[in-house]
Amino acid sequence: MKINVSLVIWFLILTLSSQVVSQAINPGDGVRVTLFNITDNISGDYYVQNDGNIQLPYIGLVMVLNRKFDEVKNEIISKYDSLYRNPELTVQPLFKINIFGEVGEPGPYYVTGVEKLIDVIALAGGETSDADLDEIYIIRDNEKIEVDANKLLEKGNDISDIGMKSGDQIYIPRKWFGGARNTAVIISAVAVLVGVLNILTRK
Repeated sequence: MKINVSLVIWFLILTLSSQVVSQAINPGDGVRVTLFNITDNISGDYYVQNDGNIQLPYIGLVMVLNRKFDEVKNEIISKYDSLYRNPELTVQPLFKINIFGEVGEPGPYYVTGVEKLIDVIALAGGETSDADLDEIYIIRDNEKIEVDANKLLEKGNDISDIGMKSGDQIYIPRKWFGGARNTAVIISAVAVLVGVLNILTRK
């Protein structure tokens, strides 16, 4: 099953959900600031330093540690609003998650918190031909949450009730008998075993 990139892009521009604003921003997370009507070089992604601050152009440090995103967002907007006249400004969170298993490019990625699971898989290069989308796990706070991605896709639903949170780990397992390549390997192994048994029984 291949992922439709155009659908991924469409989902990424959805409005932030109520789940996002209640999340805290942690070291390693960040914010995406976009100013549409200002020529100064401000728009970009900015990440939380070890001391819990984010360094932003022209307004300096903003403490974000142990604060909800909506509080941080309002402070950033307020500071830029006092610096510029009627700035067209958006502030999005960037939560760091880790995607591993049967994906094209496993590793850490940043999400805004509103992506569907399939969007997040697309960020990691999509699932491999051996991926088992019936057995996907989200590991959060030592809790394993199983997700049936195939079912979600077939019904057109999303996983907004689960949401992506800072520190989430998403594991895409491999099918036990997945793909022609694995099947060929198993058949070859069986053939070798049969050959060995034949030789041993002839003695």
